[in-house]
Amino acid sequence: MRKKKIKQMLKIILIIGTIVSLTFAPWILVKAWIKPLPDTVQEQVNEAIEYGFDGMIVYVDKKDEPHAFYTGGYNDRVKKTPANPNSLFKIGSISKLYVAVAITKLAHEKRLSLDKTLADYFPELVGRIKYADKITLRLLVQHRSGIPNYTDNPDFWKNRDDSSIDALNFALDLPAKFKPGKGYGYSNTNYLLLSRIIEKVVGYSRQQYFKEEILTPLGLKNTFGSLSEVDLDDVMSGYYVGIEEDFKSEEVGMLATAEDVGIFLRALNDGSVFKEGEKEIYSSIYVYQHGGLVPGYQCLAEYHEDIDTVVVQFINTTDFEGYNWNLSKIIINRIVKILKRNKDK
Repeated sequence: MRKKKIKQMLKIILIIGTIVSLTFAPWILVKAWIKPLPDTVQEQVNEAIEYGFDGMIVYVDKKDEPHAFYTGGYNDRVKKTPANPNSLFKIGSISKLYVAVAITKLAHEKRLSLDKTLADYFPELVGRIKYADKITLRLLVQHRSGIPNYTDNPDFWKNRDDSSIDALNFALDLPAKFKPGKGYGYSNTNYLLLSRIIEKVVGYSRQQYFKEEILTPLGLKNTFGSLSEVDLDDVMSGYYVGIEEDFKSEEVGMLATAEDVGIFLRALNDGSVFKEGEKEIYSSIYVYQHGGLVPGYQCLAEYHEDIDTVVVQFINTTDFEGYNWNLSKIIINRIVKILKRNKDK
């Protein structure tokens, strides 16, 4: 019943909400962009909540200074509980950074090869994924494989509550976006396949490997692979514009606190997550910061070398049109400007 109601609401948002948002939302973005910067990060967070975000957590780690949290809005808007800086949050595609680090470590140990193909690891995908015998692991990491993104397939969203369906099915038997290495196309399918390659190589779960090689060495105790590993009460609620239901119970992958993500991002950028020789490999294959977006949750994790500062921003409101995503990027850019300005004082 809930699934049917959500689908009906999404159709209404698509037909009616798009017309309304195209009229009003761009002006909100312009206003957020041109408005004079407030004096503090907390004032900027308060201002962001006024634009309609339900709740927000910002973590700032300046090198050689105590880290700081800034919060606004609700952790749970029904119960009116304030945003909690220690809440677990669904980090979406920020998880790709952890996958890329794991692939790097396994490549350095020669347990896998970046130059081997998808067909070498999964011969059964030959004929199901175009150019499987030409797509290397390196191309998968770099989003240069040409494999379609399974989350772009409308059938994925229609059937996402059916746990019996393998998500990979929504990317099989489709034309390639481009020939391997001849273009760039962000695809969640690439990292779904990389995660399965990790598990095939090590013989156990991806998350357990993360724990052994990344989380435990960094002292990260608040990063998890799924909702099954946590108390749901510790998870920040997630909201989708136009839908009343809380998306907290939806299973969409990794969760972490803002602090854990910030510590990881610092270690990624200063190289302390790597053993000797690993950072050179990583630098040749992937990026050093990322964003994440799943229904009800959007996040950005950035490192700014000029001020040697990590900024992690969690916002528990998303929408169909993507205006909230654009607004979130404007907000984090303004936060960084405040930090840079205050550093120069």
